[in-house]
Amino acid sequence: MRILLLAALCLVAAPTLCAQTPVQPTRLGLCAACHGSTGHASMPGVPNLAGQQLDYLRDALKQYRDGRRNVPVMRAAIGPVSDTELDMLARWYSAQSPQPQPQAHP
Repeated sequence: MRILLLAALCLVAAPTLCAQTPVQPTRLGLCAACHGSTGHASMPGVPNLAGQQLDYLRDALKQYRDGRRNVPVMRAAIGPVSDTELDMLARWYSAQSPQPQPQAHP
């Protein structure tokens, strides 16, 4: 009986777990060149995107795409991305685990 109950709980939880893990976007390549495929940038001055709030990322990407944030390199990198592709990128990076920031030593 316990096995049956456990199996039923797994079946109920599976769609929720799958919904929380986004599929890696096909448009990730150019973003990953600077921000890393998991949102951990290795270039100085490039922000980490891993774990950022979904709504923030979605809005920021729209602003870059539409020119409301005038950063030529970002506008060129995003190009004519659709709302669906933009949402997939935002979901991907927001779902990644952030790395702890290194402590500054005096």
